[in-house]
Amino acid sequence: MRHLGRYRLDGVEGSGAFATVWRGWDTELETTVAVKVLAENWTHHADVRERFLEEARLLRRLQHPAVVRVHDIGVEADQPYFVMDHASGGTLADHTAADLSPQAAVRLAVEAARAVHALHEAGVVHRDVKPGNLLLADDGRVLVADLGSVKRLAEASGFTVTTGTPAYMAPEQVSGGRIDARTDVYALAVLTYVLVTGALPFDVSDPTALLRRTDGDRAPRVAAARGSEPTTLLRALDTVLDRALAKDPAH
Repeated sequence: MRHLGRYRLDGVEGSGAFATVWRGWDTELETTVAVKVLAENWTHHADVRERFLEEARLLRRLQHPAVVRVHDIGVEADQPYFVMDHASGGTLADHTAADLSPQAAVRLAVEAARAVHALHEAGVVHRDVKPGNLLLADDGRVLVADLGSVKRLAEASGFTVTTGTPAYMAPEQVSGGRIDARTDVYALAVLTYVLVTGALPFDVSDPTALLRRTDGDRAPRVAAARGSEPTTLLRALDTVLDRALAKDPAH
């Protein structure tokens, strides 16, 4: 059984290019935790290591009920890690449109928007909003997590290296252009559409197609994508998504 400090690592919850999140056990406090560990192949890259540690510091500083909390940070055998609340409800990626009523899907989307708004109020833009980066707490709250791509809003108005998940990227993010909080709004709109319909609003098999489209190239109506009748809720949602998915951030 692998340990990092006083934490026993019981199983992998998720992994990415730079880090792995484990379900762990705090052997002193006797409670389940989540332990994020920097991948071994990146431990000697000073810039990646610093970004990893800065994510932990930022999560700790935010201290907001919609942001996952960090409780500890450490290094074991030159491998950095930090310890967070364990979200027993998994991520929004674990919940599909087939399992959710439109009302339940919209509730999760609203909670996600509130969580990301907490970041914006703290002066940062997430840049990688997607179902896998939003957790469900024991009490049903949606928590924003994985701030490895975050950027200060004060700095985000300049040109930046492209980062994020293509299916959820705003056009300005795909092109490496100027990003701000509206970039996260676009990603939240894609997330909402996926939660409600189970499909992406646009074909992203060719990312350049996102740059060629116009605001007149609308996503399929939500009700049609669900194969259901256009209720008052779904018609209202289309109005919101038309604006949030606009190609031009000014719109």
